[in-house]
Amino acid sequence: MALKTIVVDDHEIVRRGIVQILSGHAGIELVGEAGDYGQLRTLLRRVGEIELLVIDVNLPGKDGIDILKTLRAELPRLKVLVVSMYPEEQYAVRAFRAGAAGYLNKAGAPEKLLDAVEQIIAGRKYVSPEIAQALIENIITPEQGAPHERLSDREFQTLKLIATGHRLADIAEALALSPKTVSVYRARILEKMGMSNNAELTHYAVKHKLVE
Repeated sequence: MALKTIVVDDHEIVRRGIVQILSGHAGIELVGEAGDYGQLRTLLRRVGEIELLVIDVNLPGKDGIDILKTLRAELPRLKVLVVSMYPEEQYAVRAFRAGAAGYLNKAGAPEKLLDAVEQIIAGRKYVSPEIAQALIENIITPEQGAPHERLSDREFQTLKLIATGHRLADIAEALALSPKTVSVYRARILEKMGMSNNAELTHYAVKHKLVE
């Protein structure tokens, strides 16, 4: 039986490309596409439970990792393939910790998307050589990883928003938190990363390709 599938990406051209690649796969039943969490929720109310979600990391409002955690808690059998323009070493470990069945870099060939889907349909995790290396390094020497790898998922989200020029009030609204809580996250980020201000955080994020 084909897996009921939804594709979520805020860039319509990219989203349509993924839909087109998957549309001819016998194991996939595409039931819709969405550009953000709100559209995804509306779609889920209409189509009901799905088996596979192909979702971007960088989405407006609630990001892909947060959506993954939320839906995995609600739909334990849901399989999630995370796709992103960011390098595997930046997000793959976080995605798998959140319950992803696979992580795919958008820069890869269309055949890799099909390969990832095949692995997931077969009940396996899709792990590229780059992801395998990142996972191994994270297991062997987690304390020696890059400073941003010490951050919690929420702190990491806050770092990205700070680095893209968002004000404290904007970050609070985007993450549905109080400004005071965001201030606490910012203080933790600065402490964990050994930095003293937003400019240093922004320089770091750009240098390590954590933001577009």
